[in-house]
Amino acid sequence: QVQLVESGGGLVQAGDSLRLSCAASGFTLSAFRMGWFRRAPGKEREFVATISPSGGNIEYADSVKGRFTINRDNAKNTMYLQMNTLAPDDTAVYYCARRRPFSSALNGRLPGAYDSWGQGTQVTVSP
Repeated sequence: QVQLVESGGGLVQAGDSLRLSCAASGFTLSAFRMGWFRRAPGKEREFVATISPSGGNIEYADSVKGRFTINRDNAKNTMYLQMNTLAPDDTAVYYCARRRPFSSALNGRLPGAYDSWGQGTQVTVSP
């Protein structure tokens, strides 16, 4: 059974950093492209970052580029999101997701390209 479990969220002040983790089980992480999304209160789920199976190909949303870093440790079946210089606009529930296999025709920045999701971890950034 595919399972994704996020952790590492919390309440921080603007300018602080957090590191989110996504522990994967029930499948071979190294075979899948993975992504991070977030949902702010009253907004749609939005793309944050995606990483290829080997980690060599990475994309970021413009809103987080230069502040967030996605990486993965396939040996530990874990993906990470290092978030620096956090701002109140980063307040959201953060989700990790597994990209659908053979989905290169789908837009990897849209939730529909992903077939498995974690339960999310809350990140709250105070001014």
